[in-house]
Amino acid sequence: MLKVEKERVVSLTYELRVDKADGKVIESLDKGSPLTFLFGTGNLLPKFESNISGLKVGDEFDFDLACEDAYGEINTNAIIDLPIHVFEINGQIDENMLQIGNSIPMQDNSGNRLNGIVREVSGDKVKMDFNHPMAGSHLFFKGEITEIREATAEEMSHGHIHGNHSCDGCSDCGDGGHCH
Repeated sequence: MLKVEKERVVSLTYELRVDKADGKVIESLDKGSPLTFLFGTGNLLPKFESNISGLKVGDEFDFDLACEDAYGEINTNAIIDLPIHVFEINGQIDENMLQIGNSIPMQDNSGNRLNGIVREVSGDKVKMDFNHPMAGSHLFFKGEITEIREATAEEMSHGHIHGNHSCDGCSDCGDGGHCH
């Protein structure tokens, strides 16, 4: 029976709670829509992978990750005030976009894409938070391994899984199509 290890494609279900084991459920994946990924390629949190390493299909898991092992502490340097004119589209401010809690895709000065959360709008400034939405949170995972298979050579060379199709036309692989 295959085990969760490098060069394996793993499918699993889980329930994710935040801040305490019986805290608010913030994500839940069932057998109809499991998380499927190539194990050991750095696509998931390292401590998440270490907690499921060696498990087999049908094995259940239940573990927590302190914020420093998940998305880190909140970085106050990632919370910045931007001039409101940055949010103008065709010379107009979209008031719906600047609602507290909205996530806005942006770019930094180097052209890197990042998402910011609107925390406050006051006068000519908008306070944006570029921390990961789960930064500062203690995470609790409970789930089950549902499937394990050997990764294909193509998946290994690309560092991610493919669906029922080859990588022809895959935007992640540079050709503009569909990978999973």
